[in-house]
Amino acid sequence: MAQTFKVASTVSPYSELPPICGRFFEAKAAKGLTFDQIGKAIGKDEMWVAAVFYAQAKMSPEDLEGLAKVLDLPAAQIQAELGENWWPNRAGMGEIPPRDPVLYRLFEGVMVYGHAIKAVIHEKFGDGIMSMIDCKVNVTKKPDPKGDRILLTFDGKFLPYAKW
Repeated sequence: MAQTFKVASTVSPYSELPPICGRFFEAKAAKGLTFDQIGKAIGKDEMWVAAVFYAQAKMSPEDLEGLAKVLDLPAAQIQAELGENWWPNRAGMGEIPPRDPVLYRLFEGVMVYGHAIKAVIHEKFGDGIMSMIDCKVNVTKKPDPKGDRILLTFDGKFLPYAKW
C-alpha cells in the first residue's frame, strides 16, 4: 500500500542530505516500496540501498540508472547531485548522543557493552579492529513468545594492527 511522505528539508537528518535524497524517500513511499524490494530490483542489499538514501554510499552509474528506473526519477537529476564528482559523507549524522530512540538505543548498546565487545574481539582475533569499510550489516526479525526481537549483525573483516 502506497503512503504519502513529504520530506521536511529543515528537519534532521533530512536537512543534512542532498535534496535528491528527499525525492528518493518520497518516491519510495509513493510506490509503497521497502529498501529490500528496491535492493532486489537493482541487485543490491537493503542496507546498502538505505545507506544510499542517507547519502552514505556511492552509486556506480549502473546503480544510479537502476535506482532511477525503480523510483521513476530522472537519472540526469540523480547524476547531477550524486554522480561522478560527489562523494558520501560517512561521518555520521546528527548530534551525540542521538535523540532518535532507535539511534539512541544503538548508541547506548555501544556505551554499555563496548568495552566487553572490544575485550572479546581481542581475545578471539588479537590486537585489531573490525572494518566498517568491508562490513555487511543485517537486520532480521526474530519471532519470540515474549515479543519479536531484533537481530542486528555486523559482519566485518578483522583488521590487525600493523607492527613495525
